[in-house]
Amino acid sequence: MEVVNLGLRAFADAVAAQGAAVVHVDARPPARGDPVLVRALTDLYSADLESANADVTGRLDREVPSVVDVRPAIDVVPGIGDRTILHAGPPIVWEAVCDPLRRSMRAAVVAEGWADDLAGAERALTGGQVELAAANEHDSVVPLATALGPSMPVWVVDNPAGGTRAFAPLGQGPGDVAWLGRESAAAVERLVFLRTVAGPLLKEIVSRTGPIDTFAIAAQGVQMGDDVHMRVQASTNLLLRSMLPAIAALDDAVPLAAYLSANHLFFLTMAMAGAKALTMSAERVAGSSIVTTMARNGTTYGVKLAGDRRWFVTDSPPVEAALFHAGYGPPDGAPDIGDSAVLELVGLGGAATAGSPAVAAFLGGTMADAARVTGDMRRICAAESTRFKLPVTDFRGTPLGVDVRKVVETGITPRVNTGVLHARDGSGQIGAGVATAPLAAFQAALLALAEAR
Repeated sequence: MEVVNLGLRAFADAVAAQGAAVVHVDARPPARGDPVLVRALTDLYSADLESANADVTGRLDREVPSVVDVRPAIDVVPGIGDRTILHAGPPIVWEAVCDPLRRSMRAAVVAEGWADDLAGAERALTGGQVELAAANEHDSVVPLATALGPSMPVWVVDNPAGGTRAFAPLGQGPGDVAWLGRESAAAVERLVFLRTVAGPLLKEIVSRTGPIDTFAIAAQGVQMGDDVHMRVQASTNLLLRSMLPAIAALDDAVPLAAYLSANHLFFLTMAMAGAKALTMSAERVAGSSIVTTMARNGTTYGVKLAGDRRWFVTDSPPVEAALFHAGYGPPDGAPDIGDSAVLELVGLGGAATAGSPAVAAFLGGTMADAARVTGDMRRICAAESTRFKLPVTDFRGTPLGVDVRKVVETGITPRVNTGVLHARDGSGQIGAGVATAPLAAFQAALLALAEAR
């Protein structure tokens, strides 16, 4: 007897135990059998979405974002006011802001000169004297608990083919810094340094080098073990090598060089701005089931679909697959936070995990564990990248274009490589890991898409 078993593995195991040949198929009801979601999936798979989806994935795959300038946010970011703080994730009110983001916001208020100390910053924030706004709604993205004030320097990234321009802050670096949920004097000092020293010098460097093809660097980094999210050392080194002649030409390069040499994540925010420029182009395509925004603020997690300006929001989850610094564990970790999940939407981060031994360490320690993450991403994506190639998969392209239909059908949600911040005491970063996006936000987006058709 030869058996093909569908569904529960226990039946296959029982047949095998009796010595019969059996092939097990991991079949399960779509959308966990929910009749409302199954009806929506049936309608959306019957609808003609493929042309719109191909347009979206083509934009994500072929358009070329380049850094063209470094400027204060107030000069270039659309809609930012002179007393505005931009944060990650969906819009949020002060009362709902998580602890590490509150600390970063207080540090930003002091660095902007709106308060003399943290107590004054707290009063300004609680009293509504500072506007809080989602960076994504201002053509920008910020990592982890970054609070971006108007005087802070940002990468200016142009995408000529899509006609978009996106922004992201300069990376603050590791240690005692605000984007990791710190509000010390050193954290404030680093923000002032970025505004007064690093920003102007990097502007001069970009003017000397000319436009920087962000994803050409990322593509090389992927083939050198980067996922270009949690691990960007190779990409950062490639970027700094290309900048070296311009750095050497500066009158006083020592402070900048010290900052750059200690900042192994320097390329991260540049890549984020590049990804945002692409997803902004993709957002212009109506009638698509591809996710173009995926962001979290430590309290809520939001997604958007191409052609739809609405946020679909649920609670931000913990970072479950994580390694913690000594003395810390899961109860200490804040919920998932940051706009950096935009990288997972363009073929980087979780999509490129199979090629990154450094990220594999957070998933069980084997490359097979890393390959499973990329494999799961393939099951929920509509295409493969033609520029991000993984040597360990015979140079197959990374999965690209998260399709909300496939997410809800399979119950597999994107995996996001990220850092873990302390939830309560301002310790800063206490680990890193891989977060699983919450299914509820994708289900809400799917139902809204089905209703709109």
